[in-house]
Amino acid sequence: MVTEVVKIKDLKKLAPVFGQLSFENHEQIVFCNDKDTGLKAIISIHNTVLGPALGGTRMWNYSTEWHALNDVLRLSRGMTYKSAITGLNLGGGKAVIIGDAKTQKNPELMLRFGEFVHSLGGRYITAADVGMVTGDMDLIRTVTPYVTGISEEKGGAGNPSPITAYGVFMGMKAASKFKFGSDDLEDKVVYVEGIGNVGEALVEHLCNEGAKIYISDIDQDRLEEVRDKYSATIYDGNNLHAEEMDIYSPCALGATINDVTIDQLKAKVIAGAANNQLADEEKHGLLLREKGIVYAPDFLINAGGIISVYAELENYGKQEIIRKTENIFNTTLEILSNAETNEISTHQAALDIAQAKIDIRKREN
Repeated sequence: MVTEVVKIKDLKKLAPVFGQLSFENHEQIVFCNDKDTGLKAIISIHNTVLGPALGGTRMWNYSTEWHALNDVLRLSRGMTYKSAITGLNLGGGKAVIIGDAKTQKNPELMLRFGEFVHSLGGRYITAADVGMVTGDMDLIRTVTPYVTGISEEKGGAGNPSPITAYGVFMGMKAASKFKFGSDDLEDKVVYVEGIGNVGEALVEHLCNEGAKIYISDIDQDRLEEVRDKYSATIYDGNNLHAEEMDIYSPCALGATINDVTIDQLKAKVIAGAANNQLADEEKHGLLLREKGIVYAPDFLINAGGIISVYAELENYGKQEIIRKTENIFNTTLEILSNAETNEISTHQAALDIAQAKIDIRKREN
């Protein structure tokens, strides 16, 4: 009887891996552990129907390993649909390294992680994400060819953040045209939440367009740096989501559109770089539609980064990167129109198009 109790308890501990909501028939989940370097990482391959799974590695000091697992599952799923809707021959994958990038990242850790990536034989191709930089990708490249986003000096496309920001900017302009009748952002009140590399590059585009920009971030020094560099105002209130604004642009971590914030939101358009902005995709996507808030699906408009790193695999240059990224404007307009015509959420409209492309390829195979 005691043995049976232990088995049941063990099953309860294991069940969330396959049973939690973020798990959606992922093909492979790899737990990477190395005692010597202290590496604890998870590589998640969601779908490889369209091609090898490509997605960045995020280094973050997660509060629990379950939070890390949930994040990598959601992120890898998003990469599948991001590549599909953008028309790239790639599947969806992602990796997370558990730890503080500022204090725990070192060359030995990066190299060991690269060896784990290499062990998958090309099913997963990595790139930079939160907590990682181009130099890390250059280092990983010394132990595996399955890495993109390496420096231009080493033959790569370089830092993808500016291209990601440009794609978000294109998506924001498309959403504005749909909502306001014009893609001109001059004098539009835009709140940018999260001023990392992508957030800052987006602020630059908005500044050049003449938007009224408010910025928010947990790093005060970073805020002051961006404020002084561009015509931006640091938001010093305590409830950004409840402020009057034209456009809300979440550019930090995901799930900022949730049960609490969605009732407070006064924005007319949501267009940002963060992944998985909707805490509950179906529920919150529909609620945004009911509130009349135009939501530019995150996995579409933040696809500039993967377009940039994909160039290293397909050997196309900067001009083609820009062309593909600018096309996010047209695709966003198409999806917003489809959502309105079919009376569904914009997230669902984007998801349907992406899934259709995957289903077609699956039947062909």
